[in-house]
Amino acid sequence: MTENRHQALNLTDEDVLNMYETMLLARKIDERMWLLNRAGKIPFVISCQGQEAAQVGAAFALNRDEDYVLPYYRDMGVVLAFGMTAKELMLSAFAKSEDPNSGGRQMPGHFGQKKNRIVTGSSPVTTQVPHAVGVALAGRMQRKNLVTFVTFGEGSSNQGDFHEGANFAAVHKLPVIFMCENNKYAISVPYEKQVACEKISDRAIGYGMPGETVDGNDPLEVFRSVKEAADRGRRGEGPTLVEAISYRLTPHSSDDDDRSYREQDEVAEAKKNDPIVKFSSYLKEVGVLTDEKEKEMIESIMEVVNEATEYAEAAPYAEANEALKHVYAE
Repeated sequence: MTENRHQALNLTDEDVLNMYETMLLARKIDERMWLLNRAGKIPFVISCQGQEAAQVGAAFALNRDEDYVLPYYRDMGVVLAFGMTAKELMLSAFAKSEDPNSGGRQMPGHFGQKKNRIVTGSSPVTTQVPHAVGVALAGRMQRKNLVTFVTFGEGSSNQGDFHEGANFAAVHKLPVIFMCENNKYAISVPYEKQVACEKISDRAIGYGMPGETVDGNDPLEVFRSVKEAADRGRRGEGPTLVEAISYRLTPHSSDDDDRSYREQDEVAEAKKNDPIVKFSSYLKEVGVLTDEKEKEMIESIMEVVNEATEYAEAAPYAEANEALKHVYAE
């Protein structure tokens, strides 16, 4: 019998089933978006496939009623866990006026939704890092017990915004969790050509904060690490750098051909470590999930995805004059 790891983390059977369902929903929405793109119905996809475990494990470790998330463009698992819906994500993919992220103005992956404390991301990578630090500082000034959670790829950890944000947060002991989703490639550049240190988490010591590298294909391991970081932040002990190691199972985006820079054997090998398959196996081994229950879960998710697709495809585009809204003073 497999050891029941989730109970040791004070997670109920219902919690881990919800985690798995959120991971599956992210995967199924993503797969549908690729089909829609290839059919010429939506212009662009930037994928979360292979990173769902890290995203969902982390989001479940936070207080989803009080904490703020500043996700990067792949973080479908994070925003779904924080309350964004499949329908809203599809409205964004189709660039319709009801898209809560930008009213159909922005490319997909620029998440932002005030009611769920998802802070709007920008197109230049890593700009969300200093913003997360600012939100944490504001929370402290307002005497709120909130933590901010910000994600970025390993390529982003080389940007000035990361270093400035990490340094400021550490000096002022702000409750920020910096999570690097290391998927091994910054677009086409492999890890060893981006960074000279062995692990991104090695950088934490330079800022005087704890750093930890975890298996990003294991949602329970990411949950544990992020929960410890959140508790530390709430106790006033400052920020933490978490590095979740995963693998990007798709090309960088729907406009990228990854065959030009990585061997397809490498991708096939990585698929054997698919976090969805691994977590499903764990849940079945500890008796929380059965094949039948999983089949029902997938059927129910596909209904949600189908309904979201139909709704978003039929929804109206924004009026032309809406393009100037929030750009010029009215």
